Amino acid sequence: MKQIWAWMSRHKQIIRYLIFGVLTTVVSLGLYALCTMTFLNPQDSTQLAAANIISWIGSVTFAYITNRKYVFESKSSQKLREAASFFLSRISTLLIDMACMHIFVQWIRMDDKIAKLIVQVILVITNYVLSRFLVFRQKAPESGKTDTEHRGMDS
Repeated sequence: MKQIWAWMSRHKQIIRYLIFGVLTTVVSLGLYALCTMTFLNPQDSTQLAAANIISWIGSVTFAYITNRKYVFESKSSQKLREAASFFLSRISTLLIDMACMHIFVQWIRMDDKIAKLIVQVILVITNYVLSRFLVFRQKAPESGKTDTEHRGMDS
């Protein structure tokens, strides 16, 4: 049991990221479902894109707040710059999301809900890498190096 707690302690950031990644996915899927079940038709490519963008905006906002506070425990005083960096990094994964959804739903004719779930797994991994190494890099106090450079990837 001690080994499990030690492992969890060493990997708490990844564990928290996965927990909030699941919650972010729930937010994204929930908003997407709400849009497509109430006022947007996913069989129309423009309305599919609109549902995806709405779910993206809501889920990225939720992700930034939870990642900043609970996952990466950012202490940056430059919140606006950090938020802008976070949102810009997520634009790249929005483009991946949009392309995959279009391919899966429009070309392959996969059910849009199943496609959305598959795409979310890809996005959670990509978003962690971008957040960890681009957005929430923190300076190590004694060396001036980024936290990632100082501690390596084991943190």
